[in-house]
Amino acid sequence: MQEAAALDAPATRPADFDLASYRQRSAAEFRERLPRFYATFLVEQGVLKWARYRCFAHGARARQFSATLERMADSEQWPSLPLNEWLDTCHTLQRWVQIAGKIRMTLAPPLNHWWHVTLYVNSRGLTTGPVPYTDGAFEIQFDFLRHELQISASRGVTASRLLEPEPVAVFYRRTIESLASLGISVEINRKPQEVPDPILFDEDYTHHSYDPEYARRFWRILLSSARVLEKFRGRYLGKSSPVHFFWGSFDLACTRFSGRTAPPRAGVITGPAYSHELSSAGFWPGGGGVDGPAYYSYTVPKPAGLELERVRPSAARWHPQLSEFILMYDDVRQADSPEQALYEFLESTYDAGARLGGWDRAALEIGLSPSGDRA
Repeated sequence: MQEAAALDAPATRPADFDLASYRQRSAAEFRERLPRFYATFLVEQGVLKWARYRCFAHGARARQFSATLERMADSEQWPSLPLNEWLDTCHTLQRWVQIAGKIRMTLAPPLNHWWHVTLYVNSRGLTTGPVPYTDGAFEIQFDFLRHELQISASRGVTASRLLEPEPVAVFYRRTIESLASLGISVEINRKPQEVPDPILFDEDYTHHSYDPEYARRFWRILLSSARVLEKFRGRYLGKSSPVHFFWGSFDLACTRFSGRTAPPRAGVITGPAYSHELSSAGFWPGGGGVDGPAYYSYTVPKPAGLELERVRPSAARWHPQLSEFILMYDDVRQADSPEQALYEFLESTYDAGARLGGWDRAALEIGLSPSGDRA
């Protein structure tokens, strides 16, 4: 209201004036003019079950809301992650995670295939797991629910700070300072791995983005994918890797081995990594000729004719430049059962490689007879 004036005579209400309709119309116009802000809510499954139960008893409109809650629960497990919408955050986060990974690599005893350098998905984010130091251990965790970097030591001391937009150089310095505050001293190779035009960590003021929502989505996809990969891993009797996260290539992976050696490869990284025949599958957020998050599967050495094999689901395809099978993440998340779609991809691509490669599958797989049939 900008101006007001007293009336000479009392105002009279028109005979056809409907106060109830006026109030309803005014309230609707007021709500329409209110500013709108988007928000993301983390809702526990138990709360969703309660809400669906309450909605069922309150008519069609409430049941429509219940259906929306169902879709929210599904999308929470398999959220969208368009690469172009979080590319800057992805590039920054990859370098942050490499710092933690290199700290583990520096202090942990060497393990075959570089397994001593990886991170792991847990209930809150990514973690180094216990890193040995003097007479105890410490752990570095990226908590993507509270958006904190947390460091805890076996001596009972901890340090934490917020994950927020800041240059890689600042993140590096603050991480080293946090470790020092706990009595932990470590020097790492400050050059990032497997990224174009690498800038030393302590000199990188170019990469400085952090979108907490997309970081959380990325972790949630890793968590859902890891559950399926663990199931896939459990069906194998032969040597297999943990389900772990490689910070250089920025991908989640699980690898099965035939037990035979592979043709030797040159290179400090690729030599030990591919010393034996293997079939590897996993998830990464995209890039390198793939314009979005995707699942991959490859066999080393590549058997003749592998690229001609028909694998499942039907959306999966052979990528000639990468020399591996690819299944786009969006095809998985939009499937009736994302878990089943992903598991079919893992099984069918492994089957193609192991069969053409002549693996001794009866000795390597649970429930497989010498004839190659499932028991």
